[in-house]
Amino acid sequence: MTRDIPWLHAQGYRVVGAELSQQGVEALFQQMGVTPDVAEVGAMTRYRFEGIEIFVGDVFDLSAEGLGPIDAIYDRAALVALPDEMRRRYAGHLATLSDTAPQLVITFEYDQSAMKGPPFSVPRAEVERLYGAAYQITSLSSVPVEGGLKGKCPAMEEVWVLRAV
Repeated sequence: MTRDIPWLHAQGYRVVGAELSQQGVEALFQQMGVTPDVAEVGAMTRYRFEGIEIFVGDVFDLSAEGLGPIDAIYDRAALVALPDEMRRRYAGHLATLSDTAPQLVITFEYDQSAMKGPPFSVPRAEVERLYGAAYQITSLSSVPVEGGLKGKCPAMEEVWVLRAV
């Protein structure tokens, strides 16, 4: 289970997420020890509990109207999970959904020939290509992944802050 969602919620943030795996979302709420309300919302299933909403389905089915205002985006594992051809569409979709709200994006950089992915390698040049037109990009940290990525190859974890230009 991700520790990020319960932590953000405990800090008083309203958390909205998108996930492909219904099983993962159910496990999240189970491990939090709470029972969410579940409803079909368009093409997605929404799990909701006291300030947490997780939509199960294709992130491209989310709309700005359906989500409401977004103050910030935290992307820990979505961008790096997408193949190259989907990343541009995803980056543009998030900018549109959030009206270019600030983002904290975590990526990995490694020799893509050493491991097929996901997670995929998303080096600085690609972050700039995906987000540079709409955001000022600032590197917060770059640290080696302890033990390598999935224990298979050396990698760097990169943390980026994106602010609208």
